[in-house]
Order: sequence, then structure tokens, then C-alpha cells
Amino acid sequence: MPLLLPLAGRRLACALLSWCSLTVAAAPAAEPIPAEVFFRPPTVVDAALSPSGRRLALTTQANGRVGLFVIDLQSAELRMAPAALFADDDVDAFAWVDDERLVFELVDLKAGSGADRFNGPGLFATRFDGTQVRALIERTGRGFLVEGPVERTLPWDHLLLQVPVSAEGSAEALQSRVIVGQHLSGGKELRRVEPMWLDTRTGEVQPLKTDGAPDGVVRWWFTAQGQPRAALVRRDGRDSLHWYHLPQAGARGRWQSLAEGPMDGLPWMPAWVGNGDQLVVTWRDGPAGEQVLAQFDLDAGRPGARLVSVPGFDFMGTPLGDPAGSGLLGVRVQADSEQTVWFDAARKALQQRVDDALPGRVNRMSCRRCGSDDAVALVRSGSDRVPGQWLLWRGPAAGPAGAGRWRLVAQQRPGIDPERMASVELERIRARDGRDLPVWITRPAGAADGPARPAVVMVHGGPWVRNGFWRWDAMPQFLASRGYVVIEPEFRGSDGYGLDHLRAGDRQFGQAMQDDVADALRWAQARQIASDRACIVGASYGGYSTLMGLIRDPELYRCGSAWFAVADLMLLVEGSVWVGDDISPSTRRHLLRERVGDPEKDQALLLAHSPVAQAQGLKAPLQLVWGAEDRRVPLAHGRRLRSALQAAGREPEWIVYDGEGHGLRKLDNQVDMARKLEDFLDRHLKR
Repeated sequence: MPLLLPLAGRRLACALLSWCSLTVAAAPAAEPIPAEVFFRPPTVVDAALSPSGRRLALTTQANGRVGLFVIDLQSAELRMAPAALFADDDVDAFAWVDDERLVFELVDLKAGSGADRFNGPGLFATRFDGTQVRALIERTGRGFLVEGPVERTLPWDHLLLQVPVSAEGSAEALQSRVIVGQHLSGGKELRRVEPMWLDTRTGEVQPLKTDGAPDGVVRWWFTAQGQPRAALVRRDGRDSLHWYHLPQAGARGRWQSLAEGPMDGLPWMPAWVGNGDQLVVTWRDGPAGEQVLAQFDLDAGRPGARLVSVPGFDFMGTPLGDPAGSGLLGVRVQADSEQTVWFDAARKALQQRVDDALPGRVNRMSCRRCGSDDAVALVRSGSDRVPGQWLLWRGPAAGPAGAGRWRLVAQQRPGIDPERMASVELERIRARDGRDLPVWITRPAGAADGPARPAVVMVHGGPWVRNGFWRWDAMPQFLASRGYVVIEPEFRGSDGYGLDHLRAGDRQFGQAMQDDVADALRWAQARQIASDRACIVGASYGGYSTLMGLIRDPELYRCGSAWFAVADLMLLVEGSVWVGDDISPSTRRHLLRERVGDPEKDQALLLAHSPVAQAQGLKAPLQLVWGAEDRRVPLAHGRRLRSALQAAGREPEWIVYDGEGHGLRKLDNQVDMARKLEDFLDRHLKR
């Protein structure tokens, strides 16, 4: 399968909702770009065409809040009109239910992330013109934001599961309904999810027929029209996957078990379900356990023909089904960068038109009436140096003046000049034991042919996630704008590069996982990309790696900045009645014991690689950042580490943000942390 190779992009310089043309950026200014420009919310957070393509909905800033707005694409002026805008909350995720109505969730971006512990997203509905606003699912601890009586509102433990797509000729009632699920739990453990229909106009709830599905379903997969076809059951640390066979003549439908395995260890997982017996799954069939996309053969009970495989990468992406659920129109896939491969001829031709107009970019395109003269297409375009732009194209018969030409809806971050942004490249190097090691390198503008730069090694959290993608990312770009080369290794234990790479990190906290981080820096230094001046930084597991890097390889790093860091491995894997967190008992009992260590059998191993127990080895300057309301890695980790360092006669730089959880949400706090980090790095790498 061909990959989309990273190329240098060109800049579109246009005002919001103005006619635009491709232009070359002006010469960069000399003053550093202020930190807040990197971290403030984008101008347009998200955008989506209505089912007919007559309207465009988008979330954008207004009066200090993110609101939901709608543009009538049939009008000549293309003015935005508010559909949902509140004084004390921000619109987060949203979706079109039909061409008249939208559903959306809320978040308070001016409150710290710790507020999420008490306030769920809720669910609300509105007509496109801002009328008929209705609360559907309440927010925990929050009042309702609509006037008048509130009826049939569901409690906070219900969440949106799917917005079905109305097939041609379907009943009107389907078009106003969504599928929500009640998350029933016992303590921290999710026991099952009960799906149901919810009418977004009336708030009425009706049962969703599951035809005797097995008990303990924690995840459902539905067809485009909302019929449940696949289900994941979790019991006692074991997962099982089930498929629903449709009723045949004279026989009832039935559920069949397709696979069973340890928690998070099933051999395959559904990626898309269609009408009839169409099931598309991901499974690990590559030479190094890479995940591929394949049709599932229900007769054989195993995956059959491959649809997509990307050597060296797990399949990560989205199968793009048609609205009727009859088949796939294409596949969106992430390799080193994102690419959309269309099977549908009309969409393939339109994508080519987009890519020709915006070369060297990742151009994510959606369209309505895609092969017609009145086609409408929406594109989010970006690259490593371009934060993102939303563009609209309408065919010659789609609307008034301007049809048949590109029109810029919005620049994501107007204060960012792509000419001054850093380039991002993926390198595949060899670790000391010969393992293939992906490493992302962010190099300041103009640094390719210059001398080696001071380096910031940034270690991702998780750790069982893929971190790097070819895209614009605020923190690496901010650090690169200050003159640093940023090195981000996908150390063993990272997901996205095959099962062998993922499982090579089992019980390797502070050991081979840490060696991979050091090997990435040494590789960059040997190639004169990075100088011998380096600091290590990271959040969550990345914060743990920062601490262990300073302990294990003190000669490599002049300083470290650890954010929300796992500092006490025994506290992580064992838990404590005195320290509340959000890690479930089953995660501790199964996943953490397998991948980190058993608190009884592996106690010596855990203590040998726990920063709290090894604090005497932390001798370099250290900056510690925490959220006071962190429930994933509670502040107790930081307090224990700080006490151990004080006992050793070394006081760290200590920063705690009130109201924040496992990450910073408030812009003021993000900017403050960035400035403190900039000053900390400058003191130890530039002076």
C-alpha cells in the first residue's frame, strides 16, 4: 500500500470566510512567537457537513467561549449563526442527527481538568437555528442550561454511543433518534452497558432490541442504522467477542462467540460492521505482529482477505462506510502520516482534486453528492508546519457565486507562521540490542544544515500508546521555536508498531524501555543533530521516564522536567486505601501485574526501578509539575518523591496547579507551565 510521504507544505493566507487563493508567506519576524499562540484553542475546533450538505456546523470561539455555529451553504454570504452558545460552558463534541438537528456535549474550558471528576459532558440537542434546545443527559453536579421545564432527562451515567445514519426511505422517527448507553458499574468496575434509543426532540427513551445478547457487554458495535451486531464481554479479567447472526426463515437470530482471551488481549477486534454478514476486523497478522485490516470470514470463524496492511506499522485508522451500510467507500489510515484511500470513484477523484490543490499536506476530505455538479466538500488540511485549515469546495451547481472554487473557512491558528515552524521527521534507528526503534525528530526551521542543537528528549505517556504522527503539535513546536531539537522515541512498549514492539516493554519499566530513550539521544548526537547539551521531559509515564533517565543515565542529561509523573511504582501497581485514584481493580489485578510487575512476586524489581526508592540517584536539576486534582497519578506520588529528595538534601522545583487533573486544561496554566519550562531549560542548556 503506498504511503503518503511528508513534503513541505504551502501556506494559505486568507481571512475568515473570505475568498482565497494560494499564496507564499511573508518573511518571518524576528521576535519569538508568544507561548500563548501555541497553546490557545484553535479558531475552529471541529466542523461537519449536514447529511444533505446544505449546512455546515462548526465549533468556534465567540465571547470567550466555544460555541456551535451553523452556516447555510445555500446563501451567498455564508454567515455563521449560533446554534448553541453558553456563558459558562463550551461546546465539545457534536454531530448531526439529521439535516435539521444536532447533538452536542459540554465542557468548561475555563475550569481545570480536575473538574471532570465532578462534571460529565452531558448530552444536549438543538435545531440548526438555535431553537428547540433540549437537555437529554444531565451533567453531574451542574444545573441545566435551558429555560423551561426539563422532562425525561437521563442521569449522568448515560453516554452517547452512536448517531445512526438514516438510510434512504427510512422512517422519519429514526432521523431524530440516537443510541445512548447506561454505564452500570460496581465501584470502579464497569459491569455492562445497556443501550437504548433516545429521541432528541422529545427526550423519550425506548429499549434497543439486543435479542438475548450475553451478559456483561461493555462495548457494542452497530450498523449504520443502529442494529447491534457485535459485542465485547468482560468478566474476571477475560474478554470475549460475540457476533449476532440475523434471523433466517423460520429461525431466531443468535449470538455466537468469535474469540476469547485475556483483558485487552483478543486476537481480533471489530473495526466496522455493515448490513448482512459484513464484519471488518483488525488483527495482528504482520511479520512483527503488526495489526492489519481484514474481512472476517464468519463461516471459517477467523479473519479472511486483507484490506489494508502497512509494513512496520499497526493499522490505525477508520473504515469509511457508506450511509446505507452496504459496503466500504474507503479507508483512512495512519502510517508515518495520514492518507485516505477511496474505493469509490467519485470520492477518489475529488480527493485527487484536493491533493493537487494542496500538495504536501494531509487533506482529510468529506463530501456530499460527491460525483455530482452540485457536490460539496469539506477539507481539513495541515502538515507538520501548518497547524490546520478548514476549506470548502462547492461544485458549479451547488450554490451561488464562488461555486467551483476553494474557499477558506478558517485558519486553525492565525498567529502561527508556517515559514517559522519546525519540520517533523520519522527515523527508524537500531537500539543497542538491534530492535527497530521509531524516533520522531522535530528540528527548528533552518536547522537542517546548521550545527547540532541543544536537545529536549520528550518521552510520551501511556506508555502503551502510539505518540508520534506527522502533524503540527504544540509543545514540540514551542520548544523548537526556542531553538531546541526535540527527540521523541517510540520506545519498546509503545503501541502502533506491531505486537512484538508492544510486548517487548513488558516488565521493562526503567530498564530496556529506558535504554531505548537513551539510545535515541545518542543516535541524534552521533549524527550531529543534537549537541551534548540535553534535558529530558515528559508527562505521566513520560514523567516516570524523565526521573529514571536522570537516575540511570546521569551523564546524558543536564536537567529533567517531569509532569504528572509516576514516581512510586509500588503505589501504582498496588494502590492504597489512603490514596484515591481512578485505576480499576481489574486493571491492577491483570494488566499492571502483567506489564509492570506483581507487587508481591516482583517487589524487589519494582523498588529497584521506582524513583521514590531510588531518589538518592536524582542529582540533576529537577522540575516537578502536578495537578492538585489528578486522579490518574495522584499528587501523593509527587509528595513522596519531594520528601525523599528533601531527605537527600536536594529540593526540586515544585509546581502544583489547583483544579487541574492529569493534564492542564486552563490556558493560563498551560502558558504558565510553558514559560516556566522555557526558563528552566534555558538556565541549564543555554547559560
